[in-house]
Amino acid sequence: MADPVESINAVTLATADMAAAVAFYDALGFRRVSGSADAPFTTYRVGPGFLNLQLDPTHAPLPSIWGRAIFFVDDVDAMYARVVAAGFRPSTGPADAPWGERYFHVHDPDGHELSFARPLAS
Repeated sequence: MADPVESINAVTLATADMAAAVAFYDALGFRRVSGSADAPFTTYRVGPGFLNLQLDPTHAPLPSIWGRAIFFVDDVDAMYARVVAAGFRPSTGPADAPWGERYFHVHDPDGHELSFARPLAS
């Protein structure tokens, strides 16, 4: 029997400050396909899917973990260097995890936790 849910097409995150969110995701190299710093809705292409940002002026930065969006990248250490060079402070440094991935975490301006990861070679 086939799984009734095939894949995730998009994840939408709320932001109180679209300009700050767009600056963050642009600096990290996400490819913007629609929207802008002053738009109510902005979309980035992420592999075959999308990451959306929706303006919600009442959204307050998250005080604690809500969950985590995990993005696979070609080179975790290069992505970490890009995040730091852009002036952002990751909450963890790159590390090899016992579940078989190299990863690090960073929070976007609204407090959403992002993980950038890559499976370790077998």
